[in-house]
Amino acid sequence: MQGLYGDVIIEISHEKLDRPFQYKIPESLRGELYLGARVEIPFGKADRIIKGYLINITDKAEFPPEKMKEIIGLSSGIGEAGAEDQLIRLAIWMKRHYGGTLIQSLRVVFPVKKVIRPKEKKTVELLITPAEAESIAEECDRKHRTAQARLLSALASCGEMDLTLLREKLNVSAAVIHRFEEQKLVRLSVERDYRNPGTAENTRKKVCKLTSTQQAIVDDFVKNYRMGLRDPSLLFGVTGSGKTEVYMEMISEVLKSGKQAIVLIPEIALTFQTVMRFCARFGSRVSYLHSKLSAGERYDQFCRAKDGEIDIMIGPRSALFTPFPDLGIIIIDEEHEGSYKAENMPKYHAREVALERARLANAALVFGSATPSVDSFYHAKRGEYRLYEIRDRISDTGLPSVYVADLREELIKGNRSMFSDVLSSKIRERLNNKEQIMLFLNRRGFAGFVSCRKCGEVMKCPHCDVSLSLHGRNRLVCHYCGYETPMIHKCPNCGSKYVGGMRAGTEQVEEMVHGLFPEARVLRMDADTTKEKGGYEKILSAFSNEEADILVGTQMIVKGHDFPKVTLVGILAADLSLYANDYRAGERTFQLLTQASGRAGRADRPGEVVIQTYSPEHYSVAAAARQDYNDFYAEEIGYRNLMGYPPVSHMLKVLVEDKDPDRSKDMASDMANVVKSFGIGMVIGPAQDSIWKIKDIYRNVFYIRHADMEVLADDKDILENWRRENPTGSTQVQFDFDPM
Repeated sequence: MQGLYGDVIIEISHEKLDRPFQYKIPESLRGELYLGARVEIPFGKADRIIKGYLINITDKAEFPPEKMKEIIGLSSGIGEAGAEDQLIRLAIWMKRHYGGTLIQSLRVVFPVKKVIRPKEKKTVELLITPAEAESIAEECDRKHRTAQARLLSALASCGEMDLTLLREKLNVSAAVIHRFEEQKLVRLSVERDYRNPGTAENTRKKVCKLTSTQQAIVDDFVKNYRMGLRDPSLLFGVTGSGKTEVYMEMISEVLKSGKQAIVLIPEIALTFQTVMRFCARFGSRVSYLHSKLSAGERYDQFCRAKDGEIDIMIGPRSALFTPFPDLGIIIIDEEHEGSYKAENMPKYHAREVALERARLANAALVFGSATPSVDSFYHAKRGEYRLYEIRDRISDTGLPSVYVADLREELIKGNRSMFSDVLSSKIRERLNNKEQIMLFLNRRGFAGFVSCRKCGEVMKCPHCDVSLSLHGRNRLVCHYCGYETPMIHKCPNCGSKYVGGMRAGTEQVEEMVHGLFPEARVLRMDADTTKEKGGYEKILSAFSNEEADILVGTQMIVKGHDFPKVTLVGILAADLSLYANDYRAGERTFQLLTQASGRAGRADRPGEVVIQTYSPEHYSVAAAARQDYNDFYAEEIGYRNLMGYPPVSHMLKVLVEDKDPDRSKDMASDMANVVKSFGIGMVIGPAQDSIWKIKDIYRNVFYIRHADMEVLADDKDILENWRRENPTGSTQVQFDFDPM
């Protein structure tokens, strides 16, 4: 391919990212251009010279070449590789490594889909002396020009006032202000006013003194950073070991060189505490992003970053694409969390994309966790990441004591309660001592599913191959498509009246706590209680301010929070995630139990943890009870080696969806045969997906396994090309690398 034509998107104006424009590549530039290059092009009827980004090079003309304009040349300053250049290149990289269209990747790296109208602050300023203003005001008052008199009197006392205040409080019209502007008595000034996503504490606090271990890590990072070494680092520190203080010291070093920092956190629920800690250290140069912000607030945070108004951006995975002009460090806290993996195309993992963004920006990259992902620890053990370890907590109390309650024995004893005897007694003890408790359940809603106790019939969604969940006492809800129906009281299969829900939801835990401990003040935190904007902050603030004794919740309550008065954590269903249809089930269970345990005893009071389980002998549960990551990793990596699962090898999941079940099945089979014909990678399947039908769409799947991720990317390209040559109408295909 000579590269006769180039597809260009014009320099970023977000609403124009929806299509490229094709240009001829002049002979003088062939071989000089590259994907992501910033070029100058003639645009529009007047051939105005503007800048754009080259996103594709091809020999195929989309329309008659004689009507096509030519690329003028590479834009000057291309070597500077600003934020937009980097993000364009990042989108091209994501398209190659995760599939889908380039437009899909562009809409990820530029998450504000359209330009929001900027918010402006308008101020009216007095241009004459206060005495002169008072004199003119008195004259206006005598002539019954009361609005003019009010305006001048107000400005005489304070010099300038906000235009909105003048209009709403003093009832001064625009005509009055305009008249005084013409007379050179006042001046109306307009400046950009950024939307503030929330009120964060701006008072800087004293920097905490680091422990010798923390200081040694910071010193090594600083030495390597100043030498220009940018190898990724993994900070492996037990819960409560002060990883955040280490992050802040690393960021402080980077900011000294005039660069900026991105801090990724896995949950919106963590934003509140994290932002408060960073604002206390770095003041108003900190901002944050999350999905609960309005479009205007999100747009303004990206503008503030681009315009140099802030130095640190905190947020979930979308914050990775903050357009900082000179990014110096990316930190991914709780890097093991599954929420860093996107659910929609392109199904990217923030950990992998951060590696590429750090490379493009020549920035440092630091992963951090008390329970590192098997993938990251594997790379650290192989020397691909620099490994830092903190094995002790900052507090003198050390790690919490862990008790394992075998629920099989509780049943033999006749205890059919949701709480084991040991957990009940420890809750009572903490309430008497005026200490706080966290009760964790990895479930949402009032019940998991509803079934007939006589024939075993499970009530399923008619549009999805999943069970309906009981919400409240009279609603059955599908968590995939939102379908709702009233609770049934007679089995549709056998007519039995013995129909009920597997009652293991956060609502029922809250009810049971109220029943057993009526004096306890209880808060519940799950997807239902945090729907409203500010819901997370409201619940966390209330618990932090000791307005409640017990916090009941799902996964969001056990990730990274720091409550000094919490001395007991109860894990009510430790093995709910253990037998999921996922090779990472053991890893997820270990991480969840260890992270939950880490919420107890983080200050000067010792903590205790009660793990309730039906599988106390499972290596994940046993290692979590001992809080021994190395033992867990040794067992888990042996299993991955044996089975050829990531990170030892890599997998590409190809999901084929269609409203016609036969067409979905046939397309999956045809595509699997295409890969087999090339002999690149081991093909597993095809078969029905674990959830075969969602919203009346049928899903078939096959997997390709290979040690080299780039080979799987080649397979993806082969399949995409085959699809273009064999159009399939309504059939949709999604690619997922190392699926979660």
